[in-house]
Amino acid sequence: MLCTRIVNADVVTMDPARPRARELGVWRGRIVGLDEEVSALPARRVLDLDGATVLPGFIDGHTHLMWAGLKSRTPSVAPSARADDVLAVVSDAVTAAAPGAWVDLSGYDQRPLGRHLTAAELDTVGRGRKVFLAHISGHGCVVNSAIMDLLPAGVRTEGFLAEESMAGARALRPPYSADELVRAVEDAARVCRSEGVTACAEAGVGSELFAHSPIEGAAFQLAHDTGRLPLRLQLMVAADALAPVTAAPEDTTSYAIGLGLRTGFGSGRLSLGALKVFTDGGMMARTAALSRPYEGTDDAGRLQRTARPLRDIIVEGHLGGWQLAVHAIGDRAVDLALDALERAQRIRPRPDARHRIEHAGLVRPDQLPRFAAVGAIAVVQPAFLRHFGDDYATIVGAERAPWLYRGRGFLDSGVRLVGSSDRPVADGAPLRAIQFMVERASLSGRAIGPAEGITVEEALRAYTVDAAYACRWEESAGTLAAGKRADLVVLGDDPRRVSTSRIGEIEVVRTFLEGEEPL
Repeated sequence: MLCTRIVNADVVTMDPARPRARELGVWRGRIVGLDEEVSALPARRVLDLDGATVLPGFIDGHTHLMWAGLKSRTPSVAPSARADDVLAVVSDAVTAAAPGAWVDLSGYDQRPLGRHLTAAELDTVGRGRKVFLAHISGHGCVVNSAIMDLLPAGVRTEGFLAEESMAGARALRPPYSADELVRAVEDAARVCRSEGVTACAEAGVGSELFAHSPIEGAAFQLAHDTGRLPLRLQLMVAADALAPVTAAPEDTTSYAIGLGLRTGFGSGRLSLGALKVFTDGGMMARTAALSRPYEGTDDAGRLQRTARPLRDIIVEGHLGGWQLAVHAIGDRAVDLALDALERAQRIRPRPDARHRIEHAGLVRPDQLPRFAAVGAIAVVQPAFLRHFGDDYATIVGAERAPWLYRGRGFLDSGVRLVGSSDRPVADGAPLRAIQFMVERASLSGRAIGPAEGITVEEALRAYTVDAAYACRWEESAGTLAAGKRADLVVLGDDPRRVSTSRIGEIEVVRTFLEGEEPL
């Protein structure tokens, strides 16, 4: 007997062997079959969807659930455009915080202000407390003197800290408890489910840039063990978490996490994914590494400063058997990533390594065939251009703007394209991102690289079929077929049949994980 038979539905399977169906049967969390394969089978529950569209559950290929959940509980200075407004929010947060507590705030963005705030300005409202004002990008912060004075003299500034200097300030904060982190993950995961997302890749557990606790991996396990993980999650491990090891020479592993665990360990709702390697920063913080300067400046961003050369970290990860997820936003960082991946594959060919370049924010035409040749997957964030595209297009200039967060260029070059959100940096709703991938229009209506637009079908693949492939889930997710997990999203309309401008507003009616809805 089936657990559930879904009837009177417009089932879009994303499987070219059988693209459409009207019925779908589920038994113990798996799809049994479609239409005539299940129509005569008895079922404990028959669910009539009244013609609603059913798709494979969306997969967000790059997200930060822990950060997103914590940020949702943190006072925000956004969208303040005046320094006095920002300082007023900081003052209120300081007043509300427990005596002696570290004061966290989010939503800081220097662009509306036209400059960065300073430590001295935060001191006027900080009352001697440690105040940490996080940049919207995650790649910088402003701190007051109570924190700045604890940092090494060589990294102290007037207040704004970027990348490694920010990580040094963050490391001073007392760690969050495991329970706080579980609540954060659960809250963010429930938002994902409400948007039709059934699986995510958590982009960088153990990263110095985003660390919330030295045992944050245990918090994800606790969430899973206590039934508070309402979606499937793959943890990327930050390269910061690796330690030198002496293994047998033939194992080619010189750096590893405990016991040599790597990509593929674990199953079910929680597993290990790729090794995350940061090579540069972000566009909003102006720390993405470009091959020539941002428009109107002599600043071209910079590569991350690490204890070992970035190229060696990437090669060692490959030799150690990891799938790699290389954060590279600027085209100079993309050059470094491609150089290292090419070198790694020459040393030890791994045709099915499925290495990923995360963000791939600015990719020159000459870099596209190199992506394809090395087999790199492009994991992009369409919502970045939807929300921040006016700024990004301005700072890279008219010639380079069409190269931002490409779509068509990757697909025509034979590169797999995966959609993701990088939440909480930007809106995480897949349908709104899919709309942008087709339209290539920012919220202001500005067209950004319109030739990079792709079809709705291709955009849906980026959040289903190809996202599953990038996470090595293609045997169990990404399409609706017998044997696959019953991870489904029910929509109020078919994204392929409505006008493009309406895709982002399609209602997410229900979301099923292994055939079950959230409590």
